[in-house]
Amino acid sequence: MVLGALDIGGPSWFSWCRHVASQTSCGVVDLHHPPPWFSCSSAGLYGIICWVESYKGTVKEMAEELVKKKFPERIIHFNKLLEESPFLCENLETVHSDLKIPVPEPIVVNNHDGDPPGKKRKMPDGAEDAVTGAKVFVLPSGSVPINSHITQMVDTIKPLICQLVEEANLLKMWISFLIPKIEDGNNFGVSIQEETLGEIRTVESEAASFFDQISRYYMTRAKLVSKVAKYPHIDDYRRTVVELDEKEYLSLRITLSEIRNHYATLHDMITKNMEKIKKPRSTNSIEAMY
Repeated sequence: MVLGALDIGGPSWFSWCRHVASQTSCGVVDLHHPPPWFSCSSAGLYGIICWVESYKGTVKEMAEELVKKKFPERIIHFNKLLEESPFLCENLETVHSDLKIPVPEPIVVNNHDGDPPGKKRKMPDGAEDAVTGAKVFVLPSGSVPINSHITQMVDTIKPLICQLVEEANLLKMWISFLIPKIEDGNNFGVSIQEETLGEIRTVESEAASFFDQISRYYMTRAKLVSKVAKYPHIDDYRRTVVELDEKEYLSLRITLSEIRNHYATLHDMITKNMEKIKKPRSTNSIEAMY
């Protein structure tokens, strides 16, 4: 087939590009190492289109392997995580963390003149003497430690959230590539593809929102700890920190359960409708009439 005889952009042109792509590692290229001829200046338009076609083939293969093999492995892995520490605690006291902020000894101010503490008094010679109040309290530990149990949970779950977002994006691209051109009639399979896409987008959005929950926890806890340091005699602030840590433990455990449920839901939905997702329209023209 002579390149100069092809109508660029026509059906024969794209057929030739797909043929070249099929001859390149069976239609699949390494996405991180494009072929040496992939260059706008040297290869031209036909090289770019061939590489894009090969990229689509790679996405399709990766997505199918992800659904058939990786998703069941993910579900089993999450079930194991939920049944062991740090995501499983029979007693919530193991989640508690010592703030290392002791309660200072009260300072008794001897003031026999009836003046309130901190008010300046005039001395007989005209000088002023300030009545000393409570001294500035310094934390003996140097800093307030974070909750190590919660931090261990966060360090475990954050890579799993990133993984879910990336894999949901891969599935979204895969189904988008499988959607046929718009035509009248015989669109039942296309509606299944669109519904699956909607579910994947929901999973992707919810997974991204999990990061906000983690950052809000640390910000809220920091404000409460600063209150404890400022008012060490008030036990309510200390108790609030404990309640916040327990709440975050339950939230992170629920988040891990939700991630597992997302994988299970997507796996179930896609495997049940795999045939219609891959071939939304029947090739039989007689069947397309009904």
